[in-house]
Amino acid sequence: MATDFRRKESLSDLTDRIVASYQDIRTINHLGHCPLPSMDAVIEIAQDLKEVLYPGYRRRQNLHLGNVTYYVGDLIDSLHDRLTQQIARAMRHDDDLKNRPSCDRQRLRDFEAEGQDRAIRFLEKLPELREILTTDVQAAYDGDPAAHSTDEIIFCYPGLEAVTIYRLANALRRLDVPLIPRMLTEWAHMRTGIDINPGATIGPYFFIDHGTGVVIGETCHIASHVTIYQGVTLGALSFPRDEDGNIIRNTKRHPTLEDHVAVYANATVLGGETVIGRHSRIGAGVSISKSVAPNTIVTLDKPSLRFREAS
Repeated sequence: MATDFRRKESLSDLTDRIVASYQDIRTINHLGHCPLPSMDAVIEIAQDLKEVLYPGYRRRQNLHLGNVTYYVGDLIDSLHDRLTQQIARAMRHDDDLKNRPSCDRQRLRDFEAEGQDRAIRFLEKLPELREILTTDVQAAYDGDPAAHSTDEIIFCYPGLEAVTIYRLANALRRLDVPLIPRMLTEWAHMRTGIDINPGATIGPYFFIDHGTGVVIGETCHIASHVTIYQGVTLGALSFPRDEDGNIIRNTKRHPTLEDHVAVYANATVLGGETVIGRHSRIGAGVSISKSVAPNTIVTLDKPSLRFREAS
């Protein structure tokens, strides 16, 4: 089919109208000389961090004690540089949001130096993160009779993937790194169907079985040896608002799960004052917004089934 050049020439006018909208609608474009963190770079950082946390399982095989030091050292050196750049960008952007300065003027803060400081402090936490992730892998193996080895869990389980990224993101958030922690957990959310806010507090031996549809809110407190199943929501009951109707942030909105709690498929636990006591079980499909005493089993009464002849 012949090209209609007159219609194609109208694309220039369309481009002008789109660019003009950038002046009128500024909330969904970021223009200037101060770039935001790069999603591609953050994802690549996450992939390399998993190489460090789980050596031999991913891109590089045939690792042994004779070459692993060189391999990990090279990764750590590269991660230092890339994390420094991305954290500096995130901190500068956060400062812009709070203070609205011009990105072109001389800055009073050295974001590159602050980014490097946080990057090094974060990387120093990797041995500690490996220790707690070991407990998560063990919890999955102990809790799932279908698991034949811990290798299978590391290779295959989306719950461990989501928890791994959450623990990295949470460590960054505890260092007051803005934006990047949420970028990480939303990337894991897209990959696994498991939505864990990086602000949640989660103890060791944490196991998400199957996982699809799990939601864990920002102010959740989850103790040790907790297991949750697919479709579970640990959410907010309501959002407190100020006298002008604006949401009040930084309040405890999500539940607390004490040690050795299990929450089964498609259950919903809501509210910042809701505490599920240790060794309790929340049954499948239960929706609850009040606290549960320790050693309690909460289930729904079984609905009656109706059978009739098909017409």
